Amino acid sequence: MLNIVLVEPEIPQNTGNISRTCVVTGTALHMVRPFGFELSDRTLKRAGLDYWKDLEVYYYDSFEEFERRNAGGRFFLASTHAGRSYHEVDYRESDFLIFGKETAGLGAELLSRYPDCGVRIPMCSGQRSLNLSNAVAVVLYEALRQTGFASLM
Repeated sequence: MLNIVLVEPEIPQNTGNISRTCVVTGTALHMVRPFGFELSDRTLKRAGLDYWKDLEVYYYDSFEEFERRNAGGRFFLASTHAGRSYHEVDYRESDFLIFGKETAGLGAELLSRYPDCGVRIPMCSGQRSLNLSNAVAVVLYEALRQTGFASLM
């Protein structure tokens, strides 16, 4: 099973959309605090619709806790600052695809801890980034394609 990791997500609608994408693709969602919303937020639930109850979700109080609990996993950090495109990676079914908060991304300190694990989505120069839920879908579906859509019927 592939894994999506959201580090300090801020916008409940994005997290709701990502949760729905995770459910329909058989992907686990990992969420690292702090969140910019309450988990009971109605906008989060509305965006995730009735899929939230079927979501395999894990919560962490820090990225360090996430690392400890998933030691040995392969991490790929999405960043507009990465040198390698997301499609240049050979993904495996158990990989962790890591995304940062909407306003600041993952941050230089975290990216420097994993210098060879960054991936980016190509886009026109001068533009900041895609919406978080769109970026997750783009990278996730490439990983699913490469793994033969194993988790899908």
